[in-house]
Amino acid sequence: MPTSLNWGGFALFVLGMLALDLGVFHRKPRKISIREAVGWSVFWIALGMAFNGWVYYNIGPKEGLEFLAGYLLEKALSVDNLFVFLLVFNYFSVPAQYQHRVLFWGILGALVMRAVFILLGVSIVATFHWVLYLFGIFLVYSGFKMAFSKDEEINPEDNPVVLWVKRHIPVSTSYDESKMFTRIDGKLHATPLFIVLLVIETTDVLFAVDSIPAVFGVTTDPFIIFSSNVMAILGLRALYFALAGLMDLFAYLKMGLSLVLVFIGAKMLIEHWWDMPTPWALGVIGLVLVISIAASLLFPPRKEEA
Repeated sequence: MPTSLNWGGFALFVLGMLALDLGVFHRKPRKISIREAVGWSVFWIALGMAFNGWVYYNIGPKEGLEFLAGYLLEKALSVDNLFVFLLVFNYFSVPAQYQHRVLFWGILGALVMRAVFILLGVSIVATFHWVLYLFGIFLVYSGFKMAFSKDEEINPEDNPVVLWVKRHIPVSTSYDESKMFTRIDGKLHATPLFIVLLVIETTDVLFAVDSIPAVFGVTTDPFIIFSSNVMAILGLRALYFALAGLMDLFAYLKMGLSLVLVFIGAKMLIEHWWDMPTPWALGVIGLVLVISIAASLLFPPRKEEA
């Protein structure tokens, strides 16, 4: 099937799902129940696996396995985003019924930014293949940094983008339903919800710096990289609401993610001597994540350690 049809069809599919999500199922701001969030999470994961099957049978088995590895990587690394989302929402005391709308626009922006990152990355790698080795070194460094760094307190008010906006645009002190902007005494003000959106967007850029190079360790096919990223991110909102109250249960997931980053980085560095088969890489990634989640559930740390 021609590549242009793959890109065009996938773009229409994603736009259709986003329109259906916000325009039909979540048109009115409301609190998302855990039961509903779990149902939507299952739906998005099933949709991702269905698309994986389409890639496998219509593009090729190799590409199908690469998509699955990229999807699993992005989904796992995205869980780290959920912790940040929770902290940001709590910091700004965002009402539960408005959180879904913020995440929708945040993820829409993330899709655009990641498309730019991926296209730039593919172009650079195609011209300078040695850049992959720099990606590998960076991922190994990021993995060790994630494993041994302590969680730092997040202060969104220090975000440079937020500081710039507050210097140039009046910001209201209270929410106005789900509006990003409101008029006070005839003057346009940004609402705190807009500030929250900016924090979510800028934070996602930092996470993309890890996740995009990691997927390049699995494949350099731009369509597989982008589609696996998009399908993983589409279900991130539902996953947040499903896991928001359970974040503390995954105490060892961060260590698992750090090992995955080091593994992918090492795989990229030894590619010249040994190109590890995708099924092997997929198996290692899956095994590390399963062990870290199982260890978190079976051997939770004591409260003092947590």
